[in-house]
Amino acid sequence: MASRKNRNIYKSNQKNFQTAPLEYLSWEQIQTIHATSLKILEQVGSIIHHEEAVDMLAAAGARVEQGKRVCIPAVLVEETIRTAPYSVTIYNRRGEAAMLLEENNVYYGTGSDCPNLLDSETGERRPFLYKDVEDSIRLVDALPNIDFTMSNGLAADIDQETQYQHKYATMIRNTTKPQVITAGDRASLIDIIDMAACVVGGREALQQKPIFVLYDEPTSPLVHSREALDKLLYMAEHTLPINYSPGMMAGATGPVTIAGAIALANAEILTGLVLHQLKTPGAPFIFGAGMSPMDLNSMQPTYSAPEAMISQAGLCQMGRSLYHLPTWGFAGCSASKLADEQAVNEASKYIMMAAWMGTNLAHDVGYLEFGLTYSYNLLVICNEIIGQVRRMMEGITVDEDHLAFETIQRLGPGKSFLSDEHTMKYFRENWRPDITNRQTYEKWKEKGATSMGQRARQKIREILAAHQPEPLSEDTEQQIEAILARVKRT
Repeated sequence: MASRKNRNIYKSNQKNFQTAPLEYLSWEQIQTIHATSLKILEQVGSIIHHEEAVDMLAAAGARVEQGKRVCIPAVLVEETIRTAPYSVTIYNRRGEAAMLLEENNVYYGTGSDCPNLLDSETGERRPFLYKDVEDSIRLVDALPNIDFTMSNGLAADIDQETQYQHKYATMIRNTTKPQVITAGDRASLIDIIDMAACVVGGREALQQKPIFVLYDEPTSPLVHSREALDKLLYMAEHTLPINYSPGMMAGATGPVTIAGAIALANAEILTGLVLHQLKTPGAPFIFGAGMSPMDLNSMQPTYSAPEAMISQAGLCQMGRSLYHLPTWGFAGCSASKLADEQAVNEASKYIMMAAWMGTNLAHDVGYLEFGLTYSYNLLVICNEIIGQVRRMMEGITVDEDHLAFETIQRLGPGKSFLSDEHTMKYFRENWRPDITNRQTYEKWKEKGATSMGQRARQKIREILAAHQPEPLSEDTEQQIEAILARVKRT
């Protein structure tokens, strides 16, 4: 990871988007929201259900009321912001740098813990099963524009007490790509870290080249549970990357106004950041939250709503521009119950918004029904959309060869460029679709007159029938099995 001291000379080995990130907030508005968050922390305070965390804050100058309500002074927040690294690199299973979380690099991935699956074969909504976890991660492994995986679903057919460990074993076995993980508590987190360490060659190797980010949550408004803080402090102690992300329902567990929701979520994230950096200054921390407005007709948090996207844009702007931290957010998700026109409309807008925002980690690709249902079909369609968006965001290369003056001069008026060597050289710069149909009407009819949804379903069948993830070594498999056996006994 890069320190703040060399942030101006440290350069990405990834190609940043050529366009500037979308900015909803003026610098004055950013400062005003930040000041409001500091007032919330100092004057309203937070409930901290963790003795070590309360003691750490008190020792650092926070005011503790009634044992658990803690008011954090602004000066402490400002000090700890400065110690967190501005850049975090996440590696794949092979030890290769896969995601450089800084500036406006954008990486797309799936979500976790959906209780239901929209079955791609039957079209029916049914409980998510353990085999579905495996299948969904194999799909991620095969899809070129999905950069990281989460577990995607809650497996209804395995022991709920140990399912986080079993899901992680399935994740690490079925993709070489980086992961964002969830854990029920500190104990399950330790088991997951032990499994990851088996794969990469030990705890020290994992710290040097982390292959996952932990997703952790406070409880809005302004409550921090023992379980969440246990995980936060453990990750800090072992210098492994974490995202401490509120899941606010604006209008229910937070203000309904966008500015108010951002200010409150920011205060909750900063509480986690302060504790995280007090535990281990310089430990990697990813900044972001979900602030979905409550729909008063359905009483559901609609995180594909325009206001949710705008809120995320504002918060990401603060994380990137004011705090100089890697950012976290959403993309490719929908409130629809089917992978239909509504789903594609909402998912594609969020994918584009994540690109415009410069959200470093954009998760929940493939989510339907406010995160209650997962869809392979939507995942495959979003993979296509992400490819399109990435090509659009690359910008326009303007140099002597791309301006093609010599080619234009050589061919002159009325000549075809089709077979020219310049065309052959640069033709592959154009984005090439996978399940998007560009045939004539007659060819489309000849090949079955399929919809994009049907072609996505066929793509799913092909991947699940043929794709084999890179296997782990036999020794690593035995170590993972030993950890799972240990979990079952405890």
